Amino acid sequence: MVRMLSVLLLVLLSPLAQAEVANVYEFDTAEQEQRFQDLIVELRCPKCQNQNIADSNAPISKDMRAEVYRRMRAGASNDEIVDALVARFGEFILYKPQVEKRTILLWATPAIAVLGGLLVVAGVVLRARRRQTEPEPALNAKEQARAAKILAEDDRDSNA
Repeated sequence: MVRMLSVLLLVLLSPLAQAEVANVYEFDTAEQEQRFQDLIVELRCPKCQNQNIADSNAPISKDMRAEVYRRMRAGASNDEIVDALVARFGEFILYKPQVEKRTILLWATPAIAVLGGLLVVAGVVLRARRRQTEPEPALNAKEQARAAKILAEDDRDSNA
């Protein structure tokens, strides 16, 4: 019975043995820790789909977090740290890429879409106003005679 309980206990506790220990970084001040947290939240994992390196468990994210920590301890500024990581991993790691010739369309697309939508709405509104303000075209003599004939036939049918 004891053997059975120990096997059951080992089976139940085995997932805990595989649990991963998170990296713990030591900081001198709360400001340094906040700076570190801000940096790892604003950098995207190159392997994951739209996940920052703070939330990602991918090995490359762990390496990136360690690199951010190492550079912070060496006295690098935020821009220097970001520039070094961009040089190593590419601009994909930035959630907000820098405005350059090759990214101008990326930055301009929302404005273009909004302006295009406004132009469409303005066109629809103007067209509807024109339709409301246009006078009904007058009937020529032939059309007036035909309308009178139809109305006269309708009056005869309704009196009968």
